[in-house]
Amino acid sequence: MSTQAYIISTGTELLLGDVVETNSVFISRRLASMGIRVVGKSVVGDSRSSLEKAFRLGLEMGDIVIATGGLGPTRDDITKEVACEVMGCSLELRPEEVARIREFFKRRNRDMPESNLRQAMFPPEARVLSNPRGTAPGMFLEKDGRTVILLPGPPREMQPMFSEEVEPLLRQKLGEKMGLVKTRVIKVIGPGESKVEEMIKEFLDGLRGVSIALLAEEGEIHVRVTCEGEGLEQVETRVAALETGLVKALGQNVFGYDDDTLASVVSCMLRERGLRVAFAESCTGGLLAKMVTDLPGSSNIFWGGVVSYSNEAKIQILGVSPSTLASFGAVSPETAGEMAHGIRSRSGADIGIGITGIAGPDGGTLEKPVGLVYMGLADANRVLTKELRLTGGRESIRTLTAKSALDWLRRYLTGRG
Repeated sequence: MSTQAYIISTGTELLLGDVVETNSVFISRRLASMGIRVVGKSVVGDSRSSLEKAFRLGLEMGDIVIATGGLGPTRDDITKEVACEVMGCSLELRPEEVARIREFFKRRNRDMPESNLRQAMFPPEARVLSNPRGTAPGMFLEKDGRTVILLPGPPREMQPMFSEEVEPLLRQKLGEKMGLVKTRVIKVIGPGESKVEEMIKEFLDGLRGVSIALLAEEGEIHVRVTCEGEGLEQVETRVAALETGLVKALGQNVFGYDDDTLASVVSCMLRERGLRVAFAESCTGGLLAKMVTDLPGSSNIFWGGVVSYSNEAKIQILGVSPSTLASFGAVSPETAGEMAHGIRSRSGADIGIGITGIAGPDGGTLEKPVGLVYMGLADANRVLTKELRLTGGRESIRTLTAKSALDWLRRYLTGRG
């Protein structure tokens, strides 16, 4: 039987909707990749009784309970206190943690409030998880066959702590129990969810010990394959065989696996081919450039971009012809093509991408409705254009447009070998 985990996300702001809860999503994915099954989740406010019930339920349902949030210095940060009460552990001040927190404030030339000393208190049997990005250390506590892990709430602190501290400890703890559950995510763009299901329908019937789930995520479909077995070799063989069949059925619509993103895949392809790209964006407002520059090392493949929102910017910066704009309009294949050609010629990049469209909610007409987008792709030999008809709100249309541009570039690069 696989190891089971329960996740608790704490904070009244999560219940009020002021903050979107994303920590449990990150943790669930990482646990699944380690063969640890998540059997439940709770989102609770800063209430002692609610926290206590959540920890007791988690310890009843799972072998491991992981909680995020409530490790700060204020009076409502009671996650560690409640967790230790449930586990029957006392708290004591750790001098090395006191010194670390004082040093944190000293480096920032600030006085440390005495309330921060609460963050330096831990049970004697607990392992402290370091947090160089904040003042709240985490905790890894094992007692009576149960494990409680406490992590800070801010994702920029929680995610590195999980990857650098928790994951190695869990792998060491579980040893041979690891890998009895294997998950592989095949990422698809192009066809919708129902079409993907139709393309792989022969693999969906008669499955034993294997599950296939389709997850829709902002223009992408993620095909998640999960297999459970008695040995690592057995599950890896079954997942690999199923993956081969699914990829063959889905063809060029598959862009990556597991943690891949369209931007990371395209960036890798450009790097392998020694090519650089430049963007001219209108309706996406620089979103395409952001997706690429979110990745480290993007300067090797990305020259830069221009957000040419107005007609004047398209003319003055990119060299789009005034007659093209007068005859065909800003949202047209002709303008998109000239934008792509203009950014390529001015940047000296190998490939230029141009995007123009109507993201809404205003600005649409019967002839050119909201969601109409044109893209251009220019290389040394030709200029290609493509039309999109998208639906949804403004942000959805912008995101789908940027991803569609990356996918078009991916397919173009695939053809170049």
